[in-house]
Order: sequence, then C-alpha cells, then structure tokens
Amino acid sequence: MTTVTRGGPTDARPTGGLLRHRDFRLLWAGQAVSSVGSNVTTVALPLVAVAVLDAGTFQVAVLTAAAWLPWLLIGLPAGAWVDRLPRRPVMVVCDLLCAAAFLSVPLAALLGRLTVAQLLVVALSAGAARVFFETADQVYLPVLLRPGQLPEGNAKLQATQTVSYVVGPGLAGLIAQLTGAVAALLLDALTFLLSAVFLLRIRTREPRARRAERSRSLRRDIIEGLRFVIRDPYLRVLTVFGAASNIGLTGYQAVLVVFLVRDLRLEPGLVGALVGVMSAGGIIGALVATTVARRCGTARALLIAAALTGPPALLIPLAAPGIGLAWPALGGLLIGLGVAIGNVVKGAFRQTYTPHHLLGRVTVSMHLLNYGTIPLAAVLAGVIGARYGVGTAIVVMTAWLALTPLILFVGPIRRRRDLPAAPVAS
Repeated sequence: MTTVTRGGPTDARPTGGLLRHRDFRLLWAGQAVSSVGSNVTTVALPLVAVAVLDAGTFQVAVLTAAAWLPWLLIGLPAGAWVDRLPRRPVMVVCDLLCAAAFLSVPLAALLGRLTVAQLLVVALSAGAARVFFETADQVYLPVLLRPGQLPEGNAKLQATQTVSYVVGPGLAGLIAQLTGAVAALLLDALTFLLSAVFLLRIRTREPRARRAERSRSLRRDIIEGLRFVIRDPYLRVLTVFGAASNIGLTGYQAVLVVFLVRDLRLEPGLVGALVGVMSAGGIIGALVATTVARRCGTARALLIAAALTGPPALLIPLAAPGIGLAWPALGGLLIGLGVAIGNVVKGAFRQTYTPHHLLGRVTVSMHLLNYGTIPLAAVLAGVIGARYGVGTAIVVMTAWLALTPLILFVGPIRRRRDLPAAPVAS
C-alpha cells in the first residue's frame, strides 16, 4: 500500500499554529474562494432559471439534482482514481473545468442562446468536477498536516466554508439585484480560476504510488473501500445518518428560492440575504467545534450537532413576509451550527481513523450514500412542490430532517464519550 509522508519540507512544526504553515494557508485560501463561488451558484443558478428563463418548480429542483447526480454515477471509481493519482493536479484541473463551465452561461446569454438544458449540463459538469475535487481535498489535507494538526485544519477549512454559505448567497443576490443573475456566474468562474492559482503555488510534494498499486484492479480497489465502510460500526452509522439528513436538507433547499420568490414575493437581494443569514450559524459552529469536542467528547459532540440539525428545521415552514422571516432565519442558524460542528468532528475522525491508503475510497464510499441521496431528494421535493405546492414540499422535507438525529442512537456512538482513534483489529 502507498506510504504517505505526513507533511513535506514545509511542515517543520511551525510555531503559531497553522497560520504559520505556508502550504496550508494556500490550500485554505484556494478552498475559501472556491467555496464562495460554489455558494454563489446555489442562488445564482436557480435565479437565472427562474428570472431569466422562467423555469418551473420541477425544473429548478432538477437543476439542484443535476449538481449532485455525479456522486451516484462516478463517485466510486472517482475515489479509486484519487487514491492512485497525485491529488493537487486533480484539484487544479477540477477548478479549471468549473471555471469554463460557469463562464459558458454568461457567454450563451450574451449570444441569446441560453437554455435550461445548458444550465443542466453546467450543473452536471461542475458536479462531476466537485466529486473529484472534494475527494482529493480530503485525502490531500493529511499529506500537508500531521495527525495532531488535522482537527485545527478541518475547523479552519470548515469555518471558511460556512462563511462562504453566508457570503456566497449574499453576493449572488446583490449582483443579481444590481446587474442580473447571469452576471453572478461570472464571479463564480473567477473564483475557481483564483483557487487554481493558489493550489499551483503549494510546494509540498506527494510521494508517488508504486507501479504495482497503479496496476491493481479498479474494481478490487472500489470493493475494498466499500467493505471497510460497511463493516465498520462507526463509519456505517455516520454514513446512514448523513444520507438521511441530506434528504431533508437538500429537499427544502432545492425549492427554497422558488418559495421565497414566488410564494413570499421577495426581491433577489433579500433572497440572497436571507439564505446567507440562514447559513450564518455554520460560522459559529466551525469556530466552536473543536472546543465542544474537547470539553464534551467527540462522540457526544456528534449527538449535540445532530440535535441542532434536526428539530430546528421545523421553524422554516413558518416563514412569512416581514417579521415572519425571523423563523426561517433562526431555524437556518441552528441547522448551520449543528451541521458545522458535525462536519468538523466527522472530518477529523475519518482522516485519522481510516488507514491513509484507503482514505480516498472510504471518503467517496461515504459520500456516495451521503451525497447520492441529494439528487433524489431534490427531484422528490420538486415533484411534491409541483403537485401540492412549494410550501407543502418544505413542510415534508423539514419534518423528515427533524427526525434524523434518532439514527445516531442506533450503534456504538451513543455509548461513548469519544470516538476511537483507530479501528479495532479483527
């Protein structure tokens, strides 16, 4: 199996924490601008579909589904390939592909050729690149950092990612309000180009996989990663919980913009601002995640995070014009808080718990089910919204989300204070 050096020439135990770690700062900056761009897309692409192309509720939901469908189609082979390839070049290529995809939208609009079909192709293309990028990103971080640095590294990356949940939609709404929704996708393309520049400046080099490993059966590699997740009691329950909660999260988010624009008749700028406020709890969650895990224990921190992610979702269907917007804002804040804490704890656990030669395949095996439910949830929400109304779709999806924390009580997590450092030898 591949032996990976923890950190490279730049990882000489820098003082002052990871802020003094040059290569981590570059990875962090690249991820930050890329995340802002991705979260501009979550509002800008549906706004283009609704405001420019007059798309229906189901079409907008299918757009959301298309962005996540590649996890189902190519997730498993992508994980096996990432374990064979150098990760940084993979991430750079993915950034460039995303930039090209999003740049095609304003170009087509300028020529008067923009269609919903093109938006679907863009969403699919960017989603496929995201599969490879996120998998490579998860595996690349332990190359730059030592195991003891991973919680801090994950917390910082999660913090900027959750900041992007606020900044991205807000920027998308503001730009859409001032210059039109199509222009927001120009900013998206630029963020991916800037991310590629940051990644290219990283100096740490990964050791190459031995030729014997590169010639192994791709099918055997995929099965090995899947088997590890299925047989492990901790990874198994975390995967099922993530899949179930993503059904509710994506379900209501897939039709939220339609609900806010057409049912509540909000302006694009206010839509972006509200979505940004709903995501702001993630910033707090990322900042306090390591403290919560240290004081309460990592296993208990996951239970706390799940409690914050589930029941507060019931506040979102109470949305109404004016002061009634406080309900979805509060519900979204609490959900963001729980999601961020859970992601930081789970990410650091997976990176230290999983043998490194399996990390890409284990990561993508978990994401296959976690993210694979997202397109199905988006389509389901679209069908419910088209037939029974968008408000009904949001009620159904948030009610499901409220029940998902019960899953974590099936399995060993409920009995522990902390998650284990390594799998039990069989």
